[in-house]
Amino acid sequence: MIIMAIDPGPTESGWCILESDGQAGKIRECGSGTPNQELERVVVSRKLDGVDTLAIEQVMSYGRPVGASVFETVYWSGRFARSWSGSPDDVLRIPFVDVKMAMCHDSRAKESHVRQAVRDRFPRTGGGNRPEIGTKQSPGPLYQVTGHAWSALAVALTAAQKSTACCDTVYDDESDYRNHRAAAHGGA
Repeated sequence: MIIMAIDPGPTESGWCILESDGQAGKIRECGSGTPNQELERVVVSRKLDGVDTLAIEQVMSYGRPVGASVFETVYWSGRFARSWSGSPDDVLRIPFVDVKMAMCHDSRAKESHVRQAVRDRFPRTGGGNRPEIGTKQSPGPLYQVTGHAWSALAVALTAAQKSTACCDTVYDDESDYRNHRAAAHGGA
């Protein structure tokens, strides 16, 4: 399965294309800080190139106030989804809490923990002190992943797990997750 995943932003976004084997896979290409107008064209062209699935990190506010940049990010998420298929229902929207659960099995995990969990899924074949990333002279499988592409890769791995049914439940939203946790822990 080939998955394109996006970590959307208000003006620029991170993205990654992963050939998945259910656990890790091979990174075809990725980008960080790609202007949204350009990424919208990339989404269309990659669907034509045989990418199977588009997964977008779903914007969630968790009850906190949000500003204009969040609304702009939501707008671009919708444009990416529309560019993919014409129907947003054909796109996986994955909240970051689901990424944390899939990668770390802990909804309280920080972004640094998720990044480490992603790194742990790839072989340590490059040079340097982080061989899964590697060096310019001896690149590892994650050498090209920078900035927001890390979050996009985590979304792609979560989508791959969801599609192969080899992971924990991926919840539609935070309230579903909280309800599940409460039921599992006797309402606590």
